[in-house]
Amino acid sequence: MTEVAAPHEPAGARRPHLRRAHAVPTWAAKTVLAVTGLIFTSFVVVHMIGNLKVFGGAAGFDGYAEWLRTLLYPLVPHEGVLWGLRVVLVLSLVAHIGCSVLLVRRSRAAAGPRRRRAGLTPTSFGARTMMLTGVVLLLFVVFHVLDMTTGTPPAASDSFVPGSPYANLVASFARPWVAAFYGITMALLAVHVAHGVRTAAGDLGVTGVRSRAAVTVVGGVAAVAVLVGNAMIPIAVQAGWLS
Repeated sequence: MTEVAAPHEPAGARRPHLRRAHAVPTWAAKTVLAVTGLIFTSFVVVHMIGNLKVFGGAAGFDGYAEWLRTLLYPLVPHEGVLWGLRVVLVLSLVAHIGCSVLLVRRSRAAAGPRRRRAGLTPTSFGARTMMLTGVVLLLFVVFHVLDMTTGTPPAASDSFVPGSPYANLVASFARPWVAAFYGITMALLAVHVAHGVRTAAGDLGVTGVRSRAAVTVVGGVAAVAVLVGNAMIPIAVQAGWLS
C-alpha cells in the first residue's frame, strides 16, 4: 500500500524524532539531591557539636562516644542506632553522588559546547565548584573513616588504639599535614554547605524572596559554624591546648 501523508505534511517527509523520557525525571533527581544534601548538612552540624566535647577532656569525649554506641540500648542492640545512622548516610551518599552526576551531565548536554560563563560572585563560585568540593569531601570521608574509625594505616596514626577516640583524635591532628588537610577540607565543606542549602531550598519549592533570603542566612550560619567549630580542634592540638 502507498503511505498517505498527514495533512499539511509533504509526501515522504520524515517526522521529527521524539526525545525519550528519562528513566529518572530531572525533578526527581533534584528532589533526591536536595533531601540527601539536607540530611548531610544536619549530620555535619550535629557531628560538629559532638566534636566540641573534645575540649572537655578525654573523659567527656570518650563518654560521648560510648553514649553513641549504647544509645537506646537495650531497646535496640548495642551500636544499633549508630549502625542505622551509618546505613542511612551511606545510602544518602550513593543517591547524592548519583543524582549529582546525572544532573551535571544533563545540564552540560542541554547547554551545548558554548556554555555561558557566569561572573565571579559568591553564588556563582559556589555553584561552579560544587562538583570539585564534592569530590574532595568524598575523599576526605574515606580518609576520615580510615583514620578515626578503623585505624587503617597510613591514614591513621601509628599510636591508634581501638576504643580511645580522644587519644586517637589528638594523635591524628598532631600530624601537621593531617591538621592542614582537615582545615582546608572544612573550608571547602563550608562553601558546599552554604550553596547546597540555598539550592536545596529552591528545588524543594522555596521560591519567595524573603524565604530564600532566610534560607541563605541559615545556610551561611551553618557553614560558618561547621568551619569554625571543626577547624578549632586541629588548631588546638597543634597549639598544644589538647594533648
